[in-house]
Amino acid sequence: MILHELMQFDTLRIIWWALLGFLLIGFALTDGFDMGVGVLLPFIGKNDVERRIAINTIGPVWEGNQVWFILGGGTIFAAWPPLYAVSFSGFYLAMFLALAALILRPVAFKYRSKRESKIWRSSWDWALFVGSLVPALVFGIAIGNVLQGVPFHLTDDLRAIYEGSFLGLLNPFALSVGLTSVAMVVMHGAAWLGVKAEGVIAQRAAQCGEKAALVVIALYALNGLWLAFMVEGFALVDPHVPNGPSNPLLSEVTQTSSWLLAYAERPWIAIAPVLGFAGAIMANRGLKARREISTLLASKLSIIGMISSVGLTIFPFVLPSNIDPKSSLSIWDSSSSHLTLFVMLISTAIFMPLILCYTAWVYKVLWGKVTEDDITKPGSTHY
Repeated sequence: MILHELMQFDTLRIIWWALLGFLLIGFALTDGFDMGVGVLLPFIGKNDVERRIAINTIGPVWEGNQVWFILGGGTIFAAWPPLYAVSFSGFYLAMFLALAALILRPVAFKYRSKRESKIWRSSWDWALFVGSLVPALVFGIAIGNVLQGVPFHLTDDLRAIYEGSFLGLLNPFALSVGLTSVAMVVMHGAAWLGVKAEGVIAQRAAQCGEKAALVVIALYALNGLWLAFMVEGFALVDPHVPNGPSNPLLSEVTQTSSWLLAYAERPWIAIAPVLGFAGAIMANRGLKARREISTLLASKLSIIGMISSVGLTIFPFVLPSNIDPKSSLSIWDSSSSHLTLFVMLISTAIFMPLILCYTAWVYKVLWGKVTEDDITKPGSTHY
């Protein structure tokens, strides 16, 4: 009976929608604190040793954390081909900018301490700052544009035509969401440094993190009000055809007065923004009180709530079109085939637990604070 239910096309679509959200949240929870530390680096490290300590709190794990980003992109490609086609072509320059910054980060990690020159190391420190700031900002801007709808339409043969521009992505609402994303990773990076660093580095990080958490709360509230009163939402006119074909042009879509009508239809989804606000408030108080583990957990809770609120608010859409609502992509009409989703689910059921167990083991082995003695002792292999 359970296998029969899992074999249902719509059930697989919901599972893969949830898995995509899980992977994006996993990326934000792990690589998010990496980016946060990178953004904080020029402000918490007043000399080379202090900056090296900050870098080494993320040095052993940043590569593994980026696996979540690769898995998320792979899931979009394999499970939601139209979403991949429209977003990666329409957001091409933005994606290129983010990927270039992500490529800059590992180069900065690897080359930063190869020479003793202050100019050399300072340059790579700023490269690490840019390589952390830009992806966080770009990903937030992308989410802001998704919430407003993207200017694309589908031809009769389902070919996606994007009619926007790079500068069009940099609209006020999207930039506000982008800044929220940056503040979120700074808050998360500060919480991570509270766990992994000590002394003045942890103190400076906490001071920055406190302010970042307040910015998160303010911008998240502002974005919610903006979304409620100034951004139109989308809705399916008729109930979708159960287990129907993946053809967006068969669905009737209309624009509504606000995305927040979803909270009247499904009141339970309000738990997501509540967690977003509550986590940020607790993170702010934890950073102020210099608590460690509980603050990091609160920061994670806030990230889970904020990202979940986006997916739950626009459900069942994954990419609405603001110039041709009929072309909007929903989970019911833009997935891969039934067989593809099922075979990938079996593979995921095998390999995802292995990835999670290995990740947990790595963090367990590398747990503990990074100290000055760790990186200055003779024979040290730290960054």
